[in-house]
Amino acid sequence: MSTSQASAPPAIEGRGLSKVYGLGQRQAARALAADDPAAAVAAAGGYLGASDVSFTVARGEMFVVMGLSGSGKSTVLRMINRLNEPTAGELLVDGEDITRVGDGRLRELRNNEIGMVFQHFSLFPHRSVRDNAAYGLKVRGVARAERYERADAALARVGLDGRGDKLPHELSGGMRQRVGLARALAVDPPILLMDEPFSALDPLIRRDMQDLLLQLQAEDRRTTVFVTHDLNEAMRIGDQVMVMREGKVVQCAPGAEIVAHPADDYVSEFVADVDRARVLTAYDLLRPAKLVLPVDERPDVALRRLGDNEAQGAYVIGAGERLLGVATDAALLAAANRGDADLSGSVSQDYSTVEPTAHIGDFMHRAGRQVVPITVVDERGRLSGVVPRATILSALSTAPQAERDLDRTPEVLSA
Repeated sequence: MSTSQASAPPAIEGRGLSKVYGLGQRQAARALAADDPAAAVAAAGGYLGASDVSFTVARGEMFVVMGLSGSGKSTVLRMINRLNEPTAGELLVDGEDITRVGDGRLRELRNNEIGMVFQHFSLFPHRSVRDNAAYGLKVRGVARAERYERADAALARVGLDGRGDKLPHELSGGMRQRVGLARALAVDPPILLMDEPFSALDPLIRRDMQDLLLQLQAEDRRTTVFVTHDLNEAMRIGDQVMVMREGKVVQCAPGAEIVAHPADDYVSEFVADVDRARVLTAYDLLRPAKLVLPVDERPDVALRRLGDNEAQGAYVIGAGERLLGVATDAALLAAANRGDADLSGSVSQDYSTVEPTAHIGDFMHRAGRQVVPITVVDERGRLSGVVPRATILSALSTAPQAERDLDRTPEVLSA
């Protein structure tokens, strides 16, 4: 990262944001200054939709806001482009407090910098798919030929190539949501807001849309704020997840951290049924390797070290800390009897390796079936650490779904 990148402001930053519905500005300000703002707002006849919410969204990050109905997640999202006017606090976009900008600058932000995908598609039923996808460009004043070209390119990216002449009612629900996404992509905003965009879709189509979004995010690294009430969706797509309750932030962290270390009982109950095997990664469970041997060590010395550590095998490391393989006690004994000078003749490749980003569900069935734990290596082939069988069991032990999965497949994690 360059110095300029490191010193650049976050893409989005909320500071002490509150939103009061049903009260005038002065009355709302007095209620927010009370010891119990929620009670004061309610007593005055209003409703506190968001209370002292602060968060930071890094550039290129998929930031997920989640919570139950009424938690304030959509209120926060709509404050980012001022569809909901904040009652108090600051909302910075690229360092500019947009709560202080006039109508002209706000229109410019909405047209050029902040796109939005709504829950219920919000398509014009009488316009073609192409015209719907090109609508944001039309608002900008882009010439017809260019906006149609860009709209067709965006439709192709979301899997709707060749459907530009259709009307929305001729498409399935999943396809209509793709049109909504294409409309945002055609404008190519640096920031994209998504308000429960997949909640109206059936599970299979919803999964497809998540896959599409992840693919587009990998290609564009667009700053995205995504609202959902679905925990598994949040954990699957989010770089950071902000959990809200009754208008307040309860916890904001990577999904794996929230699952492994919930901030309170509310979050703990919220994540109780999440499929941890599809959330936690090898990196989350990483432990230091118990025994690592240099390749130039004598087999008899290595064999004694195995005995001292009560181990059946050890990792062998070569030049540049590169992992060469595993030496078992039997292989070391044979090498010592042969009088080998080093461990090069004792190395075996009979073990499993995974990358740090691999999910538990992808490798847990292999744990306990070799003399060393699941082995984690980096992109240079160096040993990052290990994931022991007991660590996997411990990580899954408080996940009811994972336990049910293990009950159905007793061979999983068997020694």
